[in-house]
Amino acid sequence: MKNFIQVQNAEMVFTTKQGRFHALREINLSVAKGEFVTLIGHSGCGKSTLLNLIAGLLVPTSGVLLCDNKEVNAPGPERAVVFQNHSLLPWLTCFENVYLAVERVFGERESKAQLKARTKAALELVGMGHALQKRPHEVSGGMKQRVGIARALAMEPKVLLMDEPFGALDALTRAHLQDELLKIVARTQSTVVMVTHDVDEAVLLSDRIVMMTNGPAATIGEILPVGLARPRNRVELAEDPTYVHCRKEVLDFLYTRHGHVERAAA
Repeated sequence: MKNFIQVQNAEMVFTTKQGRFHALREINLSVAKGEFVTLIGHSGCGKSTLLNLIAGLLVPTSGVLLCDNKEVNAPGPERAVVFQNHSLLPWLTCFENVYLAVERVFGERESKAQLKARTKAALELVGMGHALQKRPHEVSGGMKQRVGIARALAMEPKVLLMDEPFGALDALTRAHLQDELLKIVARTQSTVVMVTHDVDEAVLLSDRIVMMTNGPAATIGEILPVGLARPRNRVELAEDPTYVHCRKEVLDFLYTRHGHVERAAA
């Protein structure tokens, strides 16, 4: 498959009041078109920093990032981001929150009727067609996150970037949205890069799991292919030998080979 996202020898060094902080070193990663890749590792390993580099929210200290053979050095509509915090504007309805993004991307070449149809279709895709006129405070946390995903999908991005999008949700809501995401990705054939702390989530959703070493100067330790056929059913996978093997490999990497050592406060 064609490499759609390429990270080549990326380094990220931040300047802080305490001096230079070397967050990422020698990051080399390729993601194929239509592939679902998760980034996993302990807190402080640079997962979100790497995602922000791909999003163009950060510029690497050195190295190059490409998306569809174009250099990434700023945010762009071809790369949509879904954060753990849904980031909805509270004074707008669910419909208006999505419409705002749609208008920004397609407003110059589509009619208002087309923009509205695109907005409604995105909300229906994530099961929020019944709540178009509700404001964020009138819907649950899981529903807010659905609207955030709808807003990203409505932009028809080439790449969907997700930073622990289900991390703040209860277990049942999280499981339901994971299942919905699997269906949406199958329908849209989206290229997805997602940050997670959850091993089961990584194995359930991914084509490959990128395991990060501990920071500072974190890098990619291992990349694990997940050889599970799609569509995937979480109940059937619970005892699947491949699922169990992948889960064990990630746990072994995180807690045996790269166990996190908490540093004592200075």
